[in-house]
Amino acid sequence: MELYLDTSDVAAVRKLARIFPLAGVTTNPSIVAAGKTPLDVLLPELQDALGGQGRLFAQVMANTAEGMVSDARKLRGIISDIVVKVPVTAEGLAAIKLLTAEGIPTLGTAVYGAAQGMMSALAGAEYVAPYVNRIDAQGGSGIRTVEELQQLLELHAPESKVLAASFKTPRQALDCLLVGCQSITLPLDVAQQFIAMPAVDAAIEKFEHDWMGAFGRTSL
Repeated sequence: MELYLDTSDVAAVRKLARIFPLAGVTTNPSIVAAGKTPLDVLLPELQDALGGQGRLFAQVMANTAEGMVSDARKLRGIISDIVVKVPVTAEGLAAIKLLTAEGIPTLGTAVYGAAQGMMSALAGAEYVAPYVNRIDAQGGSGIRTVEELQQLLELHAPESKVLAASFKTPRQALDCLLVGCQSITLPLDVAQQFIAMPAVDAAIEKFEHDWMGAFGRTSL
């Protein structure tokens, strides 16, 4: 199982990389635009925040297959082993095929259906990213989509992985893992909820209080 952070916040990545067993960082155009740091600056900073380890993901902006391939090459010029995110449109599928032929790893993104995701895997995408919460918001079932997609990949494209994205709660992420999802990418607020538990904090405070009462100190 691979755990990624979905962010452009370099300081947060540096902080959480010390705590979480991170496989890397994913970004998208909206995340990058919100941070207002251009990719040629941001991506090396994220790589450094990860300690030089882990995979980085960045997305193409062009709308044609040829333009997407050109964007992908530019991204690879910044980070040589970056995974290129390509929206799974008709042109995106054509781009994934071309990039796969060049040996450039891709992630099929903006996936709202299992069949759509499977097509990107068959085209050669190493990762496929269903948008769990966004599917829920449109009246579908994000978890069911992940489950169906996972089954399809196991049957027909076992070299590809589901990398589930778009979460609002830790429960959504856990449900994805329980149905066999191999990778998830978490926004910072959801990632922090995994380790921010008031009940745990209260228990630790009680331990310290009792120890202090018995021994006059909080250390061993």
